[in-house]
Amino acid sequence: MTAPAPTPAPSPLPPDDHAPLRRGIAARRRSPALRAEGERTFFRSLGMIGGLGWMIVLPTLGGLALGRWLDARLGGGLVATGALLMVGLALGCRLAWLRIHQP
Repeated sequence: MTAPAPTPAPSPLPPDDHAPLRRGIAARRRSPALRAEGERTFFRSLGMIGGLGWMIVLPTLGGLALGRWLDARLGGGLVATGALLMVGLALGCRLAWLRIHQP
């Protein structure tokens, strides 16, 4: 007597679920804008990440420095430092957000 053949394991997703994604990727690769610009290299992506980091860090540090200076002049503890630190952080995040979504 022979053992029955093992049945293949079922796929977690039906193969048809991947078809729209594949078509979208293929259309994007064929787009004239991507061909003219070319795909972004690893180092260009790394440079963009670094630039976004500086866009967030510089306004944050500027708010921190201005807040410390105001607190030293006015003697208000750390009230202006904390407030301007948050304002600088919010401004930096907004600038980075606008840069990412720039056409």
